[in-house]
Amino acid sequence: MECRTKEVWDAIKRLAVRGAPAIGVAAAYGVVLGVMQEEGRRRPDAALVKEVCDYLATSRPTAVNLFWALNRMRAVSAPRGDWKAALLAEARSIEAEDQEVCRRIGQHGAKLLSSGDVVLTHCNAGALATAGMGTALAVVYAAVAEGKQITVYADETRPLLQGSRLTAWELSRSGVPVTVICDNVAASVMRDKGVSLVITGADRIAANGDAANKIGTYGLAILAREHGIPFYVAAPTSTLDLSLAHGGLIPIEEREALEVSHGLGRRTAPPGVAIYNPAFDVTPARYITGIITEHGIAAPPYEVSLRRLAQTMC
Repeated sequence: MECRTKEVWDAIKRLAVRGAPAIGVAAAYGVVLGVMQEEGRRRPDAALVKEVCDYLATSRPTAVNLFWALNRMRAVSAPRGDWKAALLAEARSIEAEDQEVCRRIGQHGAKLLSSGDVVLTHCNAGALATAGMGTALAVVYAAVAEGKQITVYADETRPLLQGSRLTAWELSRSGVPVTVICDNVAASVMRDKGVSLVITGADRIAANGDAANKIGTYGLAILAREHGIPFYVAAPTSTLDLSLAHGGLIPIEEREALEVSHGLGRRTAPPGVAIYNPAFDVTPARYITGIITEHGIAAPPYEVSLRRLAQTMC
């Protein structure tokens, strides 16, 4: 398949590429493709780069890594006029950095796990969502690599079943014991199955620590608090959006009704019934025990700890 900028936009929009870090990497390469496809028709310049970045930025609104990566591509300069080479080098840097970031998130997060622990996770925050070994799942993989025996419960993650289709596939292929549960089984599993901690990813984290992640994460955090179970978010510092004071300012994508009304490809809701299908929800910082990043684990008060971590990016 020949891939151009339009195909990259489509892949991000329809979730063929999903997961905040992977979206950022794909968008960076999408900018390179945008310049390449104009060669011979239009001289590449900063205006063209901005145009392509602006277009890709319309694909999805919530994952801040998309905008972070595009801002990096906008900032690229090509003193000799070789925009393709300059942009390609930056895209490759973004990809390579994400691989290292994932490794370090796993390294820091593995310290939270002991042999015999049971982890509950939601959606997919593994290798299929990043350029590396993942964020939330990187913690599991790193702990297992240290010889710890870890088992995982993976929420199915409705309506698109990323936990069942992707997380369970990843973990089983890696030899990590995993059990898929319906989202509404999580409370019973926390009560009856010895869940040690909950770890999820995030698509955008506000300055106060409020974190947007796949719809259903907020409910898990509340359940974890009720059952006295630590709730952690694993995400790179590129997911921080310190320009937003709190999670109420995070734009939440609402997706098409068919994802709910036609579950598994068949109609599962009456024709004409109203459908509400937000792709994300926001977990208030008060429910988050810690935020695992490549620079360490941030703890409350997040207004202080996240700003300190963000300074390491400068």
